[in-house]
Amino acid sequence: MTPKQYLAYMKKNKAEMMDLKFVDLLGTWQHCSFPIDVLDEDTFRNGLGFDGSSIRGWQGIHMSDMLAVPDPDTACMDPFFSRPTASVIANIIDPITRKPYTRDPRYVARKAADFLKSTGIADTAYFGPEPEFFIFDEVRYEQCQNKGSYQIDSIEGAWNTARFEEPNLGYKPSFKGGYFPVSPTDTYHDLRGEMVYEMRKLGIVVEAHHHEVATAGQSEIDMRFDKLVKMADQMMWYKYICKNVAKRHGKTVTFMPKPIFEDNGSGMHTHFSLWKGGRPLFAGKRYAGLSDLALHAIGGILKHAPAILAFAAPTTNSYRRLVPGFEAPVNLCMSARNRSAGCRIPMYSPSPKSKRVEFRCPDPTCNGYLTFAAILMAGVDGIKHKLDPGKPLDRDIYEMTSEELASTRKTPGSLEEAIHALEQDHVFLTQGGVFTDDLVDGWITWKRNQEIDPMRLRPVPHEFHLYYDC
Repeated sequence: MTPKQYLAYMKKNKAEMMDLKFVDLLGTWQHCSFPIDVLDEDTFRNGLGFDGSSIRGWQGIHMSDMLAVPDPDTACMDPFFSRPTASVIANIIDPITRKPYTRDPRYVARKAADFLKSTGIADTAYFGPEPEFFIFDEVRYEQCQNKGSYQIDSIEGAWNTARFEEPNLGYKPSFKGGYFPVSPTDTYHDLRGEMVYEMRKLGIVVEAHHHEVATAGQSEIDMRFDKLVKMADQMMWYKYICKNVAKRHGKTVTFMPKPIFEDNGSGMHTHFSLWKGGRPLFAGKRYAGLSDLALHAIGGILKHAPAILAFAAPTTNSYRRLVPGFEAPVNLCMSARNRSAGCRIPMYSPSPKSKRVEFRCPDPTCNGYLTFAAILMAGVDGIKHKLDPGKPLDRDIYEMTSEELASTRKTPGSLEEAIHALEQDHVFLTQGGVFTDDLVDGWITWKRNQEIDPMRLRPVPHEFHLYYDC
């Protein structure tokens, strides 16, 4: 779509405003709205100014001026404003140099897609994430010098079987018992359906939705795979739609990986494949029907997984999920069907077009632009260096001895470990200038100063249980 076509699109849909959205370093949408009569075709060349120093992880106050340049190809009507509003996603540029901003995550994703083409290995990287989330009725949390607490509640919570509900009908998914029940146990079918309908209105192809394993409204909506940048754009819409549809109904959605103690957390299993000239490259005659190229790509992902997880599992809470015992993919190995393996090869279809690798370690708190780009860069590195993914793990890990499991590498045990891994291993990301040292350093600094250190300083409620009367 050209700028002229975008302006015509606004008039056709009686849009009175343009809502300009862009993603910050950590993966949250920011926005600003502009009346239609202040826009013209130059807007799409010159951009619109904003304060970059107020955006997390971006500019210092002495270099705060930035420009957001709307990408007319991302045009759609925003479904959550009371009056017709045309949404558009922006790319960020420096107003002095007119160059793309190195810490704009969307720019990193665009560079990764271009880098893949430049290698000659493939021309298209497809991604299909499966984000999970919880739908709660209420959340409360507090942190100050003398108090620290949180409380969540859900009409579906297994802990509410005895709550006075006038009447309490007892249909509560049990802990780890929420996978695929029909109604009345699954009370959120229609709410998830409404989320799906809103996604479909925006052109997002949805393949399925269902209740997930955990109690208390854990859900999943699966999008059909698409190209890297487009899928990262869709991930932003996905989270925006889920949260706003829930709010319409007096509910709240969280993509926090582990909000409930002793139940499954929310992951984002991410399917990845490479194609060239319309031909899938991951199908072959090796293990699980894979090609040598696919096995090398898996080798790269497994080798660099700890560093990837600094982006793909980017919160301290992420590592409350990545622990054994809750279907967590903590083993850095591959398997055709074992869901505890970091890289799984789905075996549902014999079609070469469906052959892909599912990297199971990411969670939906991640920035999709950076996560998909990092996975791609690791895969390309594995292909270039013909990395061996190692022997597959096709056994039930609960039947294996500790000695047998000791030879299998594990995911980092904390965000601090993942950040350290990124610090030591990020050359594969900077190939072709896809990730810059400036972005990697900024990410590491933010995570250490704003998340890891503050968490280290604060006592948590369970410490009082353990130590108060020592």
